[in-house]
Amino acid sequence: MTTTPRVSIVSLGCSRNDVDSEELAGRLLADGWSIEDGDGDTDVILVNTCGFIEQAKKDSIDTLLQASDLKDAGRTTKVVAVGCMAQRYGKELAAELPEADAIFSFDDYTDIGARLRDVLDGRSFIAHDPIDRRTMLPISPVDRRVEESGAPGMGPHIFRSRLDQQPWAPLKIASGCDRRCTFCAIPAFRGSFVSRPAQEILEEAAWLGQNGVREVFLVSENSTSYGKDIGDLRMLEKLLPALTQLEGLERVRVSYLQPAEIRPDLIRIIAQTPGVVPYLDLSFQHASNAVLRRMKRFGDSDSFMELLTAARVLNPSIGARTNFIVGFPGETENDVEILAQFINDSKLDAIGVFPYSDEDGTAAVQLDGHLSDDEVQARFDHISSLAERVTEETASSRLGSVVSVLIETDDNTGRAEHQGPEVDGTTVVMAGRQLQIGEIVQATVIGYDGIDLISEVNV
Repeated sequence: MTTTPRVSIVSLGCSRNDVDSEELAGRLLADGWSIEDGDGDTDVILVNTCGFIEQAKKDSIDTLLQASDLKDAGRTTKVVAVGCMAQRYGKELAAELPEADAIFSFDDYTDIGARLRDVLDGRSFIAHDPIDRRTMLPISPVDRRVEESGAPGMGPHIFRSRLDQQPWAPLKIASGCDRRCTFCAIPAFRGSFVSRPAQEILEEAAWLGQNGVREVFLVSENSTSYGKDIGDLRMLEKLLPALTQLEGLERVRVSYLQPAEIRPDLIRIIAQTPGVVPYLDLSFQHASNAVLRRMKRFGDSDSFMELLTAARVLNPSIGARTNFIVGFPGETENDVEILAQFINDSKLDAIGVFPYSDEDGTAAVQLDGHLSDDEVQARFDHISSLAERVTEETASSRLGSVVSVLIETDDNTGRAEHQGPEVDGTTVVMAGRQLQIGEIVQATVIGYDGIDLISEVNV
């Protein structure tokens, strides 16, 4: 191959996948590839798939099929799948989706450039047999040492190549998960929990700040566990203030906090440290202790309310969001009432509600008490409607308050501090002029539309 090979990358799923896509782009650029934006012709379309829930898997398959249509139209030569669904299903996916020219695992990422060249040269690949990646590392977290990689198969750290110019960026602080939630398959294909070295995170954050990023969004499967495999369970409390000192960065936001692992000092640092966004992304999943026990999780509505109250005492304007699963096997009508009462009382800013469905390889599949699809849907509709009403009421309670808004689009739309990227609503700023993308302005909330706010810039 004499010309520079071209690749376009399609990233699906969560912000953790977005980081992986940009790391793949960085590796490909270093190996002599050209990264295309997807609007023109390319040699390879690399689809970073999501395998979390059924709808995400369907979206991934649809995207691969759409990319294959571009082969027929002469717009690309090859289509390759990577990411969580590719890792999770391997040979099975290859057999069911012959439109994809190759299915790669996480272990192919280190040599992704060479792998894609082989695909372009017409070499055939036998997709991997998926394994439980938790078996790749010692059971004890402190016995895990994966050099500089952060996770098996990722290889030495390399700076990413940004695939967009938005003024915020996800930043991975760990990979994998040690929890055994009965509804979740992620640990089996993402592997055991491994923290990235703090210095590596700081270097990448500094690089992002030098490249136009104003807010870093710390992501992992379980951020409250950061440091446990390094021998310091309070490393997150040290990392957050250190990140605020980096030039160019104005906001540091952390996602996916496990309520059972959250510590008083961590709440205090998130609530009161300048530069750290007062925002709690809490993985509640339910509020009934009986359901949570069946999920192999901890807590109940009282302990969750105590956590929220403690944070709001420290900072009354702190934002809070969570997800709930409804219709879990064995969930009773009383459990639903407990959940509904908690949602009423908690006054959360954003709530994601998901109907339970069996996931391959999870313990919940074997639990008794499975509900009918109609009953699961009815409970989903009920809780979703309630969540929509409560979050709108919470948005209305911010009328008259002053918010700090990071402008993200050229129509003066951005996010206040209590709004996480992409899922927690937006804030429009009326300013009488076009604000600059990446600018942070102070504005007074004058209206709302659902969880979205309308504000007026402060002069």
